[in-house]
Parts: sequence; C-alpha cells; structure tokens
Amino acid sequence: MIKNKKLASPYLVWMVLFTVVPLFIVVYYAMTDGAGRFTLENLMVIGGYSSVFARSLLLAMEATVICLVIAFPVGYALSRLRVQKQHIMLMLVMLPMWMNFLLRTYAWMGLLSINGPINTLLGFLGLGPFTMLNTSGAVVLGMVYNYVPYMILPLYTAMTKIDQSIVEAAQDLGADMKNTVTKILIPESMPGIATGITMVFVPAVSTFVISRMLGGGSNLLIGDLIEMQFLGNSYNLNVGSAMSLVLMVIVLVCMSFTTSFDESEMEGVM
Repeated sequence: MIKNKKLASPYLVWMVLFTVVPLFIVVYYAMTDGAGRFTLENLMVIGGYSSVFARSLLLAMEATVICLVIAFPVGYALSRLRVQKQHIMLMLVMLPMWMNFLLRTYAWMGLLSINGPINTLLGFLGLGPFTMLNTSGAVVLGMVYNYVPYMILPLYTAMTKIDQSIVEAAQDLGADMKNTVTKILIPESMPGIATGITMVFVPAVSTFVISRMLGGGSNLLIGDLIEMQFLGNSYNLNVGSAMSLVLMVIVLVCMSFTTSFDESEMEGVM
C-alpha cells in the first residue's frame, strides 16, 4: 500500500499543480471583480451571450452527429481488414493530423472561397457560384474534417472486439442489415461511441480557430468569446474566467451523460 502511494505521488503532485490550482484560479476570477471583491455579476453578464452559447452547442452537436455517421461504417470496415491493412488504413486516417491544425483549416478557406476550386468545378457543371465561406455550414465542415479521426479510432477499437461469428449468426437467422446494425453492432460498440462523442463534442464546442477562419465575424462561438476576453480589445479576466467556468460545467455535464450512458449499456450487455 505504501509503495503504491509513492508511485502515485508524482501524478498527484502533477494534478494539484496543473489541474486543481488552475481551476481554483479560474473560479476565483469568475467570482470576483477587478478589485478582488466577491460578485456574481460576471456570471450574469454571460446571459447576454446566450445566443452564442446556443450556437456553439448546436454546431458542436451537428458536427458530432455527422462524425458519428461517417465514422461508424469506416470503423467497422477497418476492423474487418487484415491486420497489415488495418495499420496502413489507420495511418491514412491519421495522416492529416500530422499537419498543423491551422494549415488544415486554412486550406479549407481556399477550397470554399467564391473563386476556389469547388466553385470552379461547380461552374463547369453550370452551378453556382455559392457562398460557402463565412457560414455556419463551413464551421461544421471544419469541425468534422478536423475531429472525425477522434471518432473513428474509438469506434475502430471497440469494433475489433466484436466477434464476427455473432454477426454471421444473426445474418444466418434472417437478420437484415438494419437489424444487424441496430441490435448487434451499435450495442456492442457503445463504449467506442460514447468515447468518440466525448472526444469530438468537447473540442468542437470550445473551438475558436475554426469559427474565426471559416465562419467569419457572424459565427462567434464560446471559444471566440473567451479568447476576446483574454487577448482581444475587450480584455476582462473576470468575465473570461466566468465564461470558461460555464464552459467547463457544460463539458462536465456532457461527459457525465456519455459516461452514464456507456455504463448502462455495458450493464445491459453483461
């Protein structure tokens, strides 16, 4: 027991210094004014940005759902390949992540611009040009492109543990594709789904680079507001800390929901 405590002590020190202390600082600034006096005014100010919070949650949920729809068949297909091919395909999935996040997002600015290659191609087909940049759709597209690997990997890991004989038995008993997916693949891969939702939704709801580069000034998200309070002209540590605190609560609620959902599904399987 003493040995275990000694082994855990570096981790505990790390958690205290880089998790507990910063969290305490955020709470302190969120609950005080510029003179250090206790106040709830910072939290009340956030009410004026309710539309931004709602937009952030909506776009993050849309991106998470789209990532799940894309990643589910991809994860299943990868899990059924031979091991050598799995490694090659996983490398291709992760290959864009080796490039700088800003460069990946900046590339989409060129692709979606009014004179970009997408509108040029549509012009040859007699369509467009369409205004795709500086829209909420462009923000969702940027989120999906940047975060879909975080959905594919957990689903792939969960699906590799599914016994293929179960799927074949269901098909032999007359189960069609719909029943196979809804009654076997989805329940068996629920841990991966819950993990993927958390890994995509959390960075999507707090992003600010994607919304700034692809959404323009009319698509502000929570992350943009927080950045403006700390680095912008409206410099206000207290209000920024209050926004960060609210964002942390939102993230914790979402994580607790997916965790409880995952545990209930695992109990049903067991």
